[in-house]
Amino acid sequence: SEPRSAFDLSWLRSNRRPRYGQERDRTLRMADLFCGVGGLTLGALEAGRAMGIRIDPVFAADTDPYVEDSYRSNFEPSHFERARPLEDLLAEELDLPLTTSERKLSRRIGEIDVLVGGPPCQGHSNLNNHTRRNDPKNLLYERMARFAKVFEPRHVIIENVHGALHDRGRVVQRTGAHLSSLGYHVDIAILHGQLIGLPQTRHRMFLVASKTVQPDISHWEDLHRVDKLRSFDWACEDLPEHGEGVLDKVTESSEETKRRIDYLFDNDLYELPNAERPVCHRRKKHTYVSVYGRIRPNQPAPTMTTGFTVMGQGRFVHPTRPRTLTPHEGARIQFLPDWLGFPEDLLRQDYRLL
Repeated sequence: SEPRSAFDLSWLRSNRRPRYGQERDRTLRMADLFCGVGGLTLGALEAGRAMGIRIDPVFAADTDPYVEDSYRSNFEPSHFERARPLEDLLAEELDLPLTTSERKLSRRIGEIDVLVGGPPCQGHSNLNNHTRRNDPKNLLYERMARFAKVFEPRHVIIENVHGALHDRGRVVQRTGAHLSSLGYHVDIAILHGQLIGLPQTRHRMFLVASKTVQPDISHWEDLHRVDKLRSFDWACEDLPEHGEGVLDKVTESSEETKRRIDYLFDNDLYELPNAERPVCHRRKKHTYVSVYGRIRPNQPAPTMTTGFTVMGQGRFVHPTRPRTLTPHEGARIQFLPDWLGFPEDLLRQDYRLL
């Protein structure tokens, strides 16, 4: 009944990789910093496919040893940098002249047309009660601007949690100002994933810079807004109870966690009462009512975090099955299609999918 929804769902369930590498009239060379397994690269490839443009992921960087194999197998970049972190490759000060190592890097990689990246977000997250707004890793956000100074791409897209806007070091504002000084037109705004078709309530901040057009991020949300929000069931109802392989493996919960999950189902609840929570929750006021909760099948899932296989990390109990989510369900909710491959070492480590 909804062609766009049906198209997206068939793409999400597909085991066949689209033909991204076929010849096009125009090719754009792309770099993805802090790439993870390549969620932003995937989005860029799909955008290029829709516009008849070939996107060539020539450079990717991430220090996590578990994601390199996954990124390489899915996107075949010409260069992948894991041995050295970006803060060692790029100068710390944004206004410094290019260093010798930066010039060597530029010659080795060649021209870059599009730069994308999702710098580490834990230091900006509202769930981080320890170093929120004042985490040294927050400064890695500025490496995106330094990379732009070195390679001069025409377009830059940076994604992060919306809390990054409130960083004490004003890394977002500083990065935007520096990109403006380099001749970019800059826009910064929040996009609400559930409004544009994501089956989860995911609010993310985007900084978009272009040397050729003035970005208007809020217009993108209006342009791609869906008529009906997509639910957990929309994304995952076809997945089996017991699938084959690590991707469909259920994390073994402790006996206490199993008891809490059973309590939700036995009493047909979606929120765990305070009396059933750990003592550390019971003895103090808290606003995390969704933690230890059960996902509602007919609503978008909550924001997926790296802990979505653990009950105590959020609302990650399956709507109809007494367990937490599988990596496959987490990937679907993140809008990562079935054809995307994940090495078993990555899945066994901690199920980080982005």
